[in-house]
Amino acid sequence: MSVRGVYTSVNQIRKMVFTEVAKLSYNYKDGDLSEMELIPYRIIPGEVSTYRESVFLERAIVRERMRLAMGLNFRTAAEHAPVSTGAEECVKPEKYYQPPLINVIKFACHSCPENQVVVTEQCQSCLAHPCQEVCPKKAISFVHGKSVINQEECVKCGKCVDACPYHAIVHLERPCAKACGMHAIHSDEYGRADIDQDRCVSCGMCLANCPFGAIADKAQIFQCIQAIRSDTPVYAAIAPAIVGQFGPDLTLDRMRSAFRALGFADAIEVAIGADLCTLQEAEDFVKEVPDRLPFMGTSCCPAWSVMAKRDFPQHAECISMALTPMVLTGRLIKKEHPDCKVAFIGPCAAKKLEASRRTIRSDVDFVLTFEEVMGMFEAKGIDFTELETHNTMHGASGDGRAFAVGGGVASAVANVIKEKYPDREVKVERAEGLDECRKMLMLARSHKYDGYLLEGMACPGGCIGGAGTVNPIAKSKAAILKNQENSSCKHAYESSFGDRITDLTE
Repeated sequence: MSVRGVYTSVNQIRKMVFTEVAKLSYNYKDGDLSEMELIPYRIIPGEVSTYRESVFLERAIVRERMRLAMGLNFRTAAEHAPVSTGAEECVKPEKYYQPPLINVIKFACHSCPENQVVVTEQCQSCLAHPCQEVCPKKAISFVHGKSVINQEECVKCGKCVDACPYHAIVHLERPCAKACGMHAIHSDEYGRADIDQDRCVSCGMCLANCPFGAIADKAQIFQCIQAIRSDTPVYAAIAPAIVGQFGPDLTLDRMRSAFRALGFADAIEVAIGADLCTLQEAEDFVKEVPDRLPFMGTSCCPAWSVMAKRDFPQHAECISMALTPMVLTGRLIKKEHPDCKVAFIGPCAAKKLEASRRTIRSDVDFVLTFEEVMGMFEAKGIDFTELETHNTMHGASGDGRAFAVGGGVASAVANVIKEKYPDREVKVERAEGLDECRKMLMLARSHKYDGYLLEGMACPGGCIGGAGTVNPIAKSKAAILKNQENSSCKHAYESSFGDRITDLTE
């Protein structure tokens, strides 16, 4: 069980931090960042703590969240300096953040147990002792009739958990580590969560599942708003998962007006790029599989792609080299508006690193999550019901708009192959979550999926389960599928942008 899909105080604090940083950027002038010192007192007012044992600790954590939201490094409890220290470095209308992307604010971490099976007070001292009977290591004894587990002998098999008729035995796992499909989280010398940055692929599942709000990614809110306020037009490239993320009042036909209200020149749906990616992957699959490659993996999820190439280097070339929808849309926008900047608006933390790659950073200037953009809407006080409506976005296919849902990418590619190469069989397998993706690749390595198209998604449910989403996954899926049905064309091969693929990939 995780906190995903439940709006909590952690979500509320994140929203307030993003809102205040957005206000700071919209109002910024003449190098004055003194307002940063006041923001923690607006978010955490008064003298009595609300969430933790100390109001001072609450404000200290907010300060570090502010720094991360501006792309700056957080400080440890041993460092003393104003929150604005070094902030002048990031006050610029261009991409900026100090790596790493995903960070643990150490003094916010609860030092959760890594992996323990423990007996709770619900133990009823039953006569049967089924927990003891099923324990393969004889690690359970009884003291005053109560079950006691010898942690040195326990192998965490969970048999006692299942056997207890009162559910009095529980398996405790650190939530962030449990959610990490890369197994990149361990404990530091004080028992606090620590991220192995060499293993981390920045999927963000740890930050989405930490119930203490101790993990956060760095953002480019301040810099993006500074670019918006400059003379350079900034276009919002909005990911397919955006449907329904900002509540029922921000419908797709109000989306362009909403982003213009934030100061963007216009909003273009990345589903157009999804259609182009589909066409490219379909052609690559037909040409390469199985003559040159035993299988082909989809390209659009950066966390899956990095994991696959890093952990299975002998099959790295089996992961599609097709440009992702984000990159194709960014290139399309810059072809039509050569002097503009592009901000990708999506659900994904890993896209921030993808956009920073040397070969891509000229195509996409900023990456903001839906959660961060919600802070911008709050900062501007935009009432969605008052926005002008547009009859359509830009004519992407239903399949392109369904990229956000698990299975949507592979289905879109298969539909193109069936249309263009009707005699070609397309076998598909897919996985969600990096642990499941790894299992899929292990089977592929053993030739279980020869001739297959493999879809990998790092997040549960697909992009709609990304770390930067606002909506519950099930609710988002329903909105995406409805939007797919309402599209003017069904499949990528019907896209009016299909003839642009060569121009964008040369």
